[in-house]
Amino acid sequence: MAQLLLRGEPIGSEGRGDQIRAVLFDKDGTLSISEPKLHALARARVSACLSLLGQQQPELAEAVAADLDQLLGRAYGLLTGGLHPAGTTAVASRDHNLISTATALAQVGLGWPEAVELAEAVFEITDHLAGSGPGSASEVTPGLHRLLRSLSDAGLNCAVISNDDRRGIEAFLHRHSIAHHFQGLWSAEHSPRKPNPAAVHALCCELGVAPEHCALIGDANSDLRMARAAGVAVVIGYIAAWSSEPPLDPQFPRLDHWDQLTVMAA
Repeated sequence: MAQLLLRGEPIGSEGRGDQIRAVLFDKDGTLSISEPKLHALARARVSACLSLLGQQQPELAEAVAADLDQLLGRAYGLLTGGLHPAGTTAVASRDHNLISTATALAQVGLGWPEAVELAEAVFEITDHLAGSGPGSASEVTPGLHRLLRSLSDAGLNCAVISNDDRRGIEAFLHRHSIAHHFQGLWSAEHSPRKPNPAAVHALCCELGVAPEHCALIGDANSDLRMARAAGVAVVIGYIAAWSSEPPLDPQFPRLDHWDQLTVMAA
């Protein structure tokens, strides 16, 4: 067991902060600086959508191109030079992003079956940018290696809970030589997936640790509220991986560098 300290102060709810056995991490925007990759992915999806619609229905595409570009940009959370950290590209699963794409296409005049078919084709074209290949590499957030070493030295388990797929999670961990620090993962391919609190329970069960002996760190309100609902003892918002600060619920403590988080063995 260990006590987590945030900026030198003990952190935890209901007196359980000194009984931490495991730390659960979100991946994109927490372990990784994923905004550049995700921004490129969102722009590629917009471009592919306009291109395919132009090939299939050129007259409609010409009439709605500007509207569709704006609809998709808002749906994906595209900002000038960046992404909204709470937008669908940043937070939601591939399936949810596909649905938002089809919805935008339906809004400009496609029938729902045609909208879904075109959205699926768009994602098939652009999925390589979201996967584990060389073009999708993300850097780790500053100070992460030191924190992971200190957690391991204190005997704590670590795990990833993410809406990325297993291959993407494992590729990221191995690429940055941090896989040995992690004893578990929960991906978009698991059921239930986050933000269902049952996903936390299932991951904790795999680790052999009760939620009340866990901490969870993420960059989205959906992660933090999921953890709170699951009974996680320590819930922290991470805000340093985005060009625009994530709009996190103020009830959750936050940190903007891993050096602000230290561990003290119980």
